[in-house]
Amino acid sequence: MAPSVPEFYKGKHILITGATGFVGKALVEKLLRSCKGVSTIYLLMRQKKGLTSEERLKELINQKVFDPLKEKDPTCFKKLRLIAGDILEPELGISDEDRKLLQSTCNMVFHSAACVRFDQKLKDAVAMNTTGTLRVLELAETMEKLEVFVHLSTAYCRCHLDVLEEKLYPAVHKPRKIMEIVEWMDDDLLNHLEPKLISSEPNTYSYTKAITEDLVAEYGTKFPLAIARPSIVTSAWKDPYPGWVDNLNGPTGLLIGSGKGVIRSMHCEPSYMADAMPVDVTVNGCILLAYATALDKPKETRVYNITLSGIVKMTWAEIIELGRKWVNVYPHTVALWYPGGTVKSYWWTHQICVIFLHLIPAYLVDGLLFLMGRKTFMVNVQKRISHGMGVIQYYTTKEWYFTNNNFRALRERISKEDDETFFTDVSSVDIPEYLKDYILGARQFVCKEDPSTLPRAKKLHRIRYVADVILQTVLLCLLLWFLYSYSHVFTSVVGTLDSTLKNLSPIDQAKAEGFASVTM
Repeated sequence: MAPSVPEFYKGKHILITGATGFVGKALVEKLLRSCKGVSTIYLLMRQKKGLTSEERLKELINQKVFDPLKEKDPTCFKKLRLIAGDILEPELGISDEDRKLLQSTCNMVFHSAACVRFDQKLKDAVAMNTTGTLRVLELAETMEKLEVFVHLSTAYCRCHLDVLEEKLYPAVHKPRKIMEIVEWMDDDLLNHLEPKLISSEPNTYSYTKAITEDLVAEYGTKFPLAIARPSIVTSAWKDPYPGWVDNLNGPTGLLIGSGKGVIRSMHCEPSYMADAMPVDVTVNGCILLAYATALDKPKETRVYNITLSGIVKMTWAEIIELGRKWVNVYPHTVALWYPGGTVKSYWWTHQICVIFLHLIPAYLVDGLLFLMGRKTFMVNVQKRISHGMGVIQYYTTKEWYFTNNNFRALRERISKEDDETFFTDVSSVDIPEYLKDYILGARQFVCKEDPSTLPRAKKLHRIRYVADVILQTVLLCLLLWFLYSYSHVFTSVVGTLDSTLKNLSPIDQAKAEGFASVTM
């Protein structure tokens, strides 16, 4: 009889890369809370922004996501063991002592470290997502007690396919060849070749994730290995708090930008289905697929698409409408303007709106700031937003279907009790309630606006609404005044054309009328 999930994880020594990332934090928290028998969780962490690895570990534990654990079981953090290193360095930059420790004790590896910037230069993306993964795989190969290796990829790793199955696809280019190319080729030449090299994918993130899967598959016969492909990862559904999110990536940035009145136009096909997975469901899926893979010991790499396809149908139009509703119910305290705007199915209508609703207001604001002797910022903000929107909108103007039978079957491997703890069935998600929690979570955890500020935020929101109505009224009046003031010009032009036509010979009149009928 198979053990329960907590029983399986009891006594395990687990290595996690990318523990400071969104999914990584949630994974560490879930293992500590729901797999209490875990022996040790090794966290590979590097120095960053002037902080040592030890300081970053302390900073990680102080994150909001761990507050419930601090209250209920503060001693659980003793299970966290820092492995100072960096996946960008040869042999991960870890000490001989730590390497020997991992080789002799580590049972499981969750590799989630990656650069999630879509606009990263190819050289940097390959170094982080591909070469870094190879270094972790090479270390895993030397682990004496390794039971499973889980690699976190993305469901958007083959964007040219309308349907992505739970299987491996041949890479467009051999990953080792690409690693060699970026190693010796100078930056100018590589930048020139980059569009051609990644032409099968929309950006370097998707491209490097695609070729890295091919690299990971090489090790599928050496130890039990699984690839998790989550779709867009969004705020928590239940754990550790409904709505918990800690970054501006993807939809979160759109929600906040729209809620603050900064984003007023978006290129999107409203009727297309959106596919996003709550971070807690993503983490539960990873824990369960590691459990199943370790027990089955397959001789080939398993793939799990952690996606909504076939489970929940949710269009971009529904998301946008609900987002608009909840942003007005739970507004931001600090906002540029009253939330508004619409989505555009056509690129050219979106570009026109960007000019009139994003760029011109930004220049006006910066102009006023300049005259007041203050530092300008809005034009630069809008340029960054436009760049970010340009990257994201690739995913809002296309539609994909992801088969996910392997992922959905994980529930069949566990007991009802485990299914309640490590929930992966999202068919019961209340979409309006989830988006409400998402808005509140982004407001609280990303924008650092305490719930106690809501009454004041609502007052300011009403003021912004009145100001928005007044501005629209003034602009409409100015437009009507302009049309009225220059109506004599239009009348004069029409009169001149009419008199000109009357003075033409019958033959010329016929030609003019024929030309007009063709052009209309």
